[in-house]
Amino acid sequence: MFAIRPDDLTDPQTRALLALHLSGMHDHSPPDAVFALDLSSLQSPDIRLWSAWDGEHIAGVGALRLLDAERGEIKSMRTHPDYLRQGVGTALLLHVIDAAQANGLKHLSLETGRGTAFGPALALYRRHGFVDGGPFGAYRVNGFSQFLHLRL
Repeated sequence: MFAIRPDDLTDPQTRALLALHLSGMHDHSPPDAVFALDLSSLQSPDIRLWSAWDGEHIAGVGALRLLDAERGEIKSMRTHPDYLRQGVGTALLLHVIDAAQANGLKHLSLETGRGTAFGPALALYRRHGFVDGGPFGAYRVNGFSQFLHLRL
């Protein structure tokens, strides 16, 4: 079982995993379709970030951006390579969904990419009820991004 806790982005393991996430998004996405947030953007007051831990080792991260009183966006979901296919993504996703509901949100959305690198994430989201839909917020159709939504 993983311990999930709020993260203030000061732990070097959290920073390293988020750097890996950002690098991966740049490696697998066209330059104009990278919407992953850097550390300073993740410190915005409208974002809450959690990390999952296995003892002293980070297993994953996930964030919730509050878009308005009823809508939120899932951001920065990433499992550490040492913990792939061990339930980290599911644990974090369920935690973020619970936090969204506790905040009174009615709708969660996310943007992700296309291709093999995004397949496991898409399967995770769809397994938990997210459905394809159109862009939201400031996102626009760009030929690479996919938008998924979940009514809470």
